[in-house]
Amino acid sequence: MDPAAGRRSFWGWGLEDGGPSKDQARGILRTLAERFGTPLEARPPPQLAEIELRPARLRPPDSLAEICSQSPRDRAGHHYGRSYRDVVRGFRGEFPHPPDQVAFPRNEAELVAVLDWCEGAGAAVIPYGGGSSVVGGVEAEVGDPQRPVVTLDLGRLDRVLEIDRRSRAARIQAGVLGPALEDQLRPHGLTLRHFPQSFEFSSLGGWIATRSGGHYATLATHIDDFVESLRVLTPRGPCESRRLPGSGAGPSPDRLFIGSEGCLGVITEAWMRLQDRPRFRAATVVRFPGEGGFLRGAEAVRVLAQAGLYPSNCRLLDPLEAASSGAGSGDAALLVLGFESADHPLDAWLERALTCCADAGGELPERSAQAASSQAGSTREGAAGAWRRAFLQAPYVRDVLVSCSVVAETFESAIP
Repeated sequence: MDPAAGRRSFWGWGLEDGGPSKDQARGILRTLAERFGTPLEARPPPQLAEIELRPARLRPPDSLAEICSQSPRDRAGHHYGRSYRDVVRGFRGEFPHPPDQVAFPRNEAELVAVLDWCEGAGAAVIPYGGGSSVVGGVEAEVGDPQRPVVTLDLGRLDRVLEIDRRSRAARIQAGVLGPALEDQLRPHGLTLRHFPQSFEFSSLGGWIATRSGGHYATLATHIDDFVESLRVLTPRGPCESRRLPGSGAGPSPDRLFIGSEGCLGVITEAWMRLQDRPRFRAATVVRFPGEGGFLRGAEAVRVLAQAGLYPSNCRLLDPLEAASSGAGSGDAALLVLGFESADHPLDAWLERALTCCADAGGELPERSAQAASSQAGSTREGAAGAWRRAFLQAPYVRDVLVSCSVVAETFESAIP
């Protein structure tokens, strides 16, 4: 899906015409009503014309008027991130703290000019990437109810500026969204290979500022692993780290900003380590049925993680999640397993991984259900494809659930 192909929802996830169709939404509600034994009825979503926003308390200077907006859509659309609580409040039409202005700088010079204006006007500045924040970081509630707020939307800083093909690295502007970044890297045979669930509507700068994790299972799983150097505009001026393959010379300055949630400065660009685009993929799904199936699957995951096989996908679904995503019938835990490579076939890796799964009590698929091919779409079918589609569509489904007052949310756990 190309985010530029439609208009973003001002209250919910993604595009206004994205997500389940009306018939699909009704089907979701019927399924939930049967599961919980209670009737469910969806309320209509809010309309922008019905939203009341407080008057803007700040006007930009003439030199910046062209790149600033105080339109209701821009102010409401930049009010919240996209946590469950944000979506609920947006669905109710509650927008008590809209930014007074939304600035869309087209280059670093305009960005600096916006920051200088805000400093002189005593306005708070909130950096904004794709707007998918779930920690309240983009909400314009800054403690002082009288202080004006400017949201700094980096969406126009969206280009790959320079590519070092030999070193497989690129200098990239921070406002580029996931799909647009991959589209610019694809002609060069390169990929960042970082795919969080918010991939379609999150930016490179946002990934760095939040220490984003992608859905790949091993090796480079967090954005930290890809950052070579950063350029950040701070209140004391620009800060730019050196681009080095590695250094043991004291603390890394990049670590001050990776995960800083934008509170120390505005990330404007970064040199990022890239990879060759995969040509070979192999994928399959292993069943772990019956009582204790999930624990046997967890044992298989441990063995795979310690075997040095480094699968690109190694995700264990419990029976309920497997059924909910359409990947299974709900009678077994499923291990979605995949490998990818830019330069060699993967049959041997897949065979060894299946042996590990069998040793842990997994039911192996028929050979025809395995995929080992140089075709890019070979791993997008079957149970693995169903899970992937459900993974990316889940935020849209959450909007449907909010409309009928059903709470559904995830939380992250880190355990030994």
